[in-house]
Amino acid sequence: MQLILLQKVKNLGNLGDKVTVKPGYGRNYLVPQGKAVPATAGNLENFEARRAEYEAKANQQLGAAEARKARFDAAEAVTIKANASTEGKLFGSVGPRDIAEAFTAAGLTLDKGEVVQGEGPIRHVGEFEVRVHLHADIESMVKVIVVPES
Repeated sequence: MQLILLQKVKNLGNLGDKVTVKPGYGRNYLVPQGKAVPATAGNLENFEARRAEYEAKANQQLGAAEARKARFDAAEAVTIKANASTEGKLFGSVGPRDIAEAFTAAGLTLDKGEVVQGEGPIRHVGEFEVRVHLHADIESMVKVIVVPES
């Protein structure tokens, strides 16, 4: 399936690139999310006519993501209380939703889809570094402290 990218997509291409992807990926993810359009003659013409608009929007999103990264880099660690045993093992786990809610409560808006836990959910008490994916080009590391409920 041939598509024209309307924004940068990690591991695929940049704005305006004509890419070939599997039909399911294009039809079920890229097109509904507004990240691409089918590469027809009409869509190619329309894209070239509106290219400056798409580039301005991409630059605006990049600038907003850089500003958010600066706020996350300057932020202190967020503390999450969880039910834990005396040995420090959690009854349950701390996942992306819990981390996103803790940062939102601390005044930094964060969506659960932006939290990347490469090693899976947190299952022990302690300090952890968590990666936050803010844009295709911008990531930040934040500190999460998990403490037992008293």
